[in-house]
Amino acid sequence: MTHTDERYLHLLSTAYPTVADAASEIINLEAILNLPKGTEHFLADLHGEHEAFIHVLKNASGNIKRKVSEIFGTTIRESEKKELCTLIYYPEQKLELIKAQEEDIDDWYHITIHQLVRVCREVSSKYTRSKVRKSLPQEFSYIIEELLHERSDDQDKAAYVAVIVDTIITTGRADDFIVAICNVIQRLAIDQLHILGDIYDRGPGAHIILDTLRQYHSWDIQWGNHDILWMGAAAGNDACICNVLRLSLRYANLATLEEGYGINLVPLATFALEVYGDDPCEEFIPKELKKEGQLDEKTLQLTAKMHKAITVIQLKEEARIFHRHPEWGMEDRCLLEHIDLGRQVCVVDGKDYAMKSCHFPTNTMDLTAEETELMQKLHHSFRVSEKLRKHIRTILSHGCMYNICNQNLLFHASVPLNDDGTLKDVEIMGRKYQGRQLMEYIGQLVRSAFQNDTPQEQKAYARDYFLYLWCGKDSPLFDKSKMATFERYFLTDRDTYHEEKGNYFKLRDSQEVCDRILDAFGVNGQWSMVNGQSHPRHIINGHVPVHAGSGENPIKAGGRLMVIDGGFSEAYHKETGIAGYTLVYHSRGFQLVQHEPFTSTQDAIMRGTDIKSTTQIVEMSTHRMLVADTDKGAELRQQISELKDLLYAYRHGIIKEKRN
Repeated sequence: MTHTDERYLHLLSTAYPTVADAASEIINLEAILNLPKGTEHFLADLHGEHEAFIHVLKNASGNIKRKVSEIFGTTIRESEKKELCTLIYYPEQKLELIKAQEEDIDDWYHITIHQLVRVCREVSSKYTRSKVRKSLPQEFSYIIEELLHERSDDQDKAAYVAVIVDTIITTGRADDFIVAICNVIQRLAIDQLHILGDIYDRGPGAHIILDTLRQYHSWDIQWGNHDILWMGAAAGNDACICNVLRLSLRYANLATLEEGYGINLVPLATFALEVYGDDPCEEFIPKELKKEGQLDEKTLQLTAKMHKAITVIQLKEEARIFHRHPEWGMEDRCLLEHIDLGRQVCVVDGKDYAMKSCHFPTNTMDLTAEETELMQKLHHSFRVSEKLRKHIRTILSHGCMYNICNQNLLFHASVPLNDDGTLKDVEIMGRKYQGRQLMEYIGQLVRSAFQNDTPQEQKAYARDYFLYLWCGKDSPLFDKSKMATFERYFLTDRDTYHEEKGNYFKLRDSQEVCDRILDAFGVNGQWSMVNGQSHPRHIINGHVPVHAGSGENPIKAGGRLMVIDGGFSEAYHKETGIAGYTLVYHSRGFQLVQHEPFTSTQDAIMRGTDIKSTTQIVEMSTHRMLVADTDKGAELRQQISELKDLLYAYRHGIIKEKRN
């Protein structure tokens, strides 16, 4: 017997009170270890593109379409495969269309139910019956389970299966059954979903993405800089609130603010019209939206005035925090204070830079009484939004700054490095942290901003620190020399717009640097052959869009690093040449799925359009990976060891069986 604590074995015996119970569970766990590993999907930088995101979940990044093609081959037409896939993705909506045009609906029900059962059987094949059973809707659990494990081509069971299907139809439950089994297929096609940050900003539906994730069966998130910005706003950081509003106005995207979270923007609009009514605010008009004609002139003008009003307030709010924390070394970013209105220049490092505009009716230093009153109203609106609080709690409960899963190190942006590629010390509240310790301490600090028992001084610092995480040069979520917000809006010299990337982005092609980071985070696995099998480890992150259209490779450092920000956001499509990546990690290895732009959910339902995706094999395993090869496998082996100790204790009288 090992040294497992006897008290723990007594606790374990309450769940497995007899030798038979413990032995049965050992048999069950040993069997699970030999199943193929579940399929993991990695997505990054969703940026509010809810329709594309939800479609990628529904089609499992093209995996369901591939399985339908493999199952039915040439036995049905391509148009029928497309119809079946659309039904699986959007069962309720597609059923309405089909019933409106199908002449013999009962015949269609018979054919379709049998087809769906075949697809469901395929996607459930790598799971235990118990796990599949847990994913089934209660009202159809028994029926689906019977159909999955009985085949109509078995002559002894053909009549039994036929009667089940007939009865589903004759009792008027066919529609409900089809919806239920389609949802099961979607659920089983993805075992674990990893979101590598940036749910928020740019696109219109960040709140819809979070509503979807709240109902999703298994997912985690590594916080991105845009998520942290919204978390800071929810925590009451006024500079973060201003940044959230500015970005929403920059992209004329107010749906998440107003419809999603009920943020009242009327005070901002009223203030902007009163103070900036005579200002054309040229530099604040969303140029691409004006060019594309998405907004009428009146709306464009109001948006530009609100945009400028909140930007000026943002710069003042940021300056207050930067002056409060000189240890951050960011007081040089208080550029409003260096404007010479008479000469219409901004003095930066002793050099004069011409201003695009010098119209600052509220001054360039402290908040005016009117601006202070406006911020109080906006602050209140963010703080009382129950749905925003709920979504931030969801992000906190499902994520942190990094994650290690199955020999993969996941984080959104970077790990701060020195010029020589060694881990950089970053000072927070008088103490220095680097690498894993830095990420973990930041995670604790972020959470402390939302906890009632946090000492007031630490809570105030944590609230301020959201701004540093958003734009601080040593922030793992930013890692650039500066955020050139002021320069882009106000200075004519485009050279001032340059943001020097941190060392992580300069050195991430180095295998040595990536191995050093993986070692520092304790990620097991080597780029070598062990017992005839390769056990590679990886860094996976997003944040910086990969310019696939220009030939940039998302796979770096000899395969050690995978950058999966392919530009989900429509704002990035021209820049990246694609519309996002999904990294898929299944039992045979890694595949990178490159997506083209999604038209719309309506198009997908009405015309059967799907996201066109191209799959690139990144790395294939030398053997089919089993649950035994995963983190879950390590947990199961530990459970098996403890159960064997319990068996020993039973058989040697150390613990008595609890027989009825």
